[in-house]
Amino acid sequence: MAGRKKKVRIEPRLDGPTVPNSSRERTVPSSQKRSARKKAGPKNGARRKSSSGRKQRGFFGGLVYWSVTLSLWMAIGLGAIFGYYALKMPPTSEWAIPDRPPNVRIVDVDGDMIANRGMTGGEAVGLEDMSPFIPQAVIAIEDRRFYHHFGVDPLGIARAVYTNLTQGGRAQGASTLTQQLAKNLFLSPERSIERKVQEAMLALWLERKYSKDAILQMYLNRVYFGSGAYGVEAASRRYFNKSAREVTIDEAALLAGLLKAPSALSPAKAPDKAKARAEVVLAAMRDQGMLTDNQFVTAMSAPVTRAAAHWTGSEHYVADHVMDELPGLIGDVRDDLVVYTTVDLSLQKMAEKAIRERIAEHGAEKNVSQAALVSLDGTGAVRALVGGRDYAKSQFDRATEARRQPGSTFKPFVYLTAIENGWRPESIVTDAPVQYGKWAPENYGGKYYGEVTLAEALRRSLNSVAAQLIMAVTPDRVVDTAMRMGIESPLEINASLALGTSEVTPMELASAYVPFANGGYRPMLHMIDRVEDRNGRVLYRFEGNAPRVLSEEALGMMNYMMNGTIEAGTGRNAAFGWPAAGKTGTTNKSRDAWFVGYTANLVTAVWFGNDDGEPMKNVTGGSMPARAWKEFMQTAHQGLATRPLPGHFVPSLSPGVPMAQHGDGPVGSVNAGNRFDETEAKIRHIISGGQRGDPREVRPEVGVGDRVIGRVRDGADGFLDRIFGR
Repeated sequence: MAGRKKKVRIEPRLDGPTVPNSSRERTVPSSQKRSARKKAGPKNGARRKSSSGRKQRGFFGGLVYWSVTLSLWMAIGLGAIFGYYALKMPPTSEWAIPDRPPNVRIVDVDGDMIANRGMTGGEAVGLEDMSPFIPQAVIAIEDRRFYHHFGVDPLGIARAVYTNLTQGGRAQGASTLTQQLAKNLFLSPERSIERKVQEAMLALWLERKYSKDAILQMYLNRVYFGSGAYGVEAASRRYFNKSAREVTIDEAALLAGLLKAPSALSPAKAPDKAKARAEVVLAAMRDQGMLTDNQFVTAMSAPVTRAAAHWTGSEHYVADHVMDELPGLIGDVRDDLVVYTTVDLSLQKMAEKAIRERIAEHGAEKNVSQAALVSLDGTGAVRALVGGRDYAKSQFDRATEARRQPGSTFKPFVYLTAIENGWRPESIVTDAPVQYGKWAPENYGGKYYGEVTLAEALRRSLNSVAAQLIMAVTPDRVVDTAMRMGIESPLEINASLALGTSEVTPMELASAYVPFANGGYRPMLHMIDRVEDRNGRVLYRFEGNAPRVLSEEALGMMNYMMNGTIEAGTGRNAAFGWPAAGKTGTTNKSRDAWFVGYTANLVTAVWFGNDDGEPMKNVTGGSMPARAWKEFMQTAHQGLATRPLPGHFVPSLSPGVPMAQHGDGPVGSVNAGNRFDETEAKIRHIISGGQRGDPREVRPEVGVGDRVIGRVRDGADGFLDRIFGR
């Protein structure tokens, strides 16, 4: 025993290989194995705890790992998408801001705004020139981080995503103002991934190229505000009838609120919704420190803004007419322009008021739905033009586009032709029934007066005499006279022309009366005085040389006779205390009623009727039209020095002039006699301006160019005696 060699026990190494290197090493007594297991017990428990920790760390580590991996792949994918769509876009060196559609600013004779015209409906306004509340309101509700992002706002996107997920639907948008501008400038309105990518890229380019203020200014001058208004100036004019420079806090909030849904929130369609949205904007402005509490309370208490569905003012007939004429004067409109017109806005408002009040007072009773008025000065400049009762309801311009029968307002051209062929106001004609073929004209009311002077026949508007005169001088000559004076519409060459059966417009009829008012010169009709570009360079200026078309003798005789219409004839309702002349006109069954009259300052034509030609009820030229003419002219002449009508005439022999009833119908009997009554003396004094002359004075032939207009003679010649007798 003592000599037996003792075995050496080898303990396993925990930090090395656990597999023994030899069989000897694998031989361990069982008691030692049990002892080893007991000793190893605590170490095995620690190992189990370490394994659990590794599992926890593995889960979170895996989550982070896969999140990072997925994010990287998403970034790569987004980069690929961006790259793909970027390759489809032109190089950035070719990117440029498209020109803003040109605006035409139309102003009156004093420079006051009439209207803006063009695709935008308003001129561009500098950020420093517009009301400061406008950009504040837009930033508050559309892009509160506008001055802090780089064109695309990641925080805004995250906020929008969170809001939309929690509130459901699309409660909030993520596009910045720069992105919206990029969309408006370059892209179509379609919704697609490609468009959103391009929008973001363009926004980044805009931010790199332009300042924040420049981007905001471009946005505010191009964004759509509904009702055809692009830009803050157009919208301010459209909804508040003022410039963007004058917009108040509550108005700015309303404009900013429209950007969410311009059509649905328009105050022209839904004023209450527009007000509610404006209150949301005001709250946002207050929350962001743009408004004090007092400003907020005051703005919240502002009344609801109610805008008409369309512009209602008659000045928009003027604007439409300007835009129709403009291309013919300067060609295509390619830049912002200022058009200076001859229209006086104060006269325009007077004209509109005169028309509307007459229809409001008698329209329903007398079945009158429409009217037109045009007023010209002696040069042919349009001072006022009303194309209808309400521009919002009808944009058709009856003053320049509607051709209607003028009725007896055409008779002055018949009488002028007779005067130029030897007749005189005191020449005697016989008022009696006549018939030419199948045409048998009748006087208004069916009454005839026997022997009357030409002056009395025109005063009473006797149809029989007008028919006899046109047959005596021939319809061809009457057509020549009317065309020479300014009528441009085609005229039928027949006897019924004497009673105004060929259609004309109020504008050309007024124009043809201007030579009676300006001393015998055919006017150069015009509404545009000059056109300037944005830099003040004059592109067009009106220049006219009016030719003489009427001798002074004929002018004096015509003014003498037509003054009688107002002083003692069918147009007495038009008298307003100034030297004036004119003519009433009523067509068959009262389908049209006219009064065309003038002073030495203005020529004004007024028409009443219905677009469909439906007859009015007992309306004549001496009723509603004459009264509207008087109201307009009386107001237009306030403060002006009285001027006599041009021309000089003193009748050599004149019978009495009986008074006629209102309207075109003659009544009463002829008061024959070789004397002047008070009315005749008054007419003579008005026409002559208080002067006296030799009534037997004979003037020589008067020509226009090489054309002889006529020979003025004392009394009726033998030809007249043969036709009418004495």
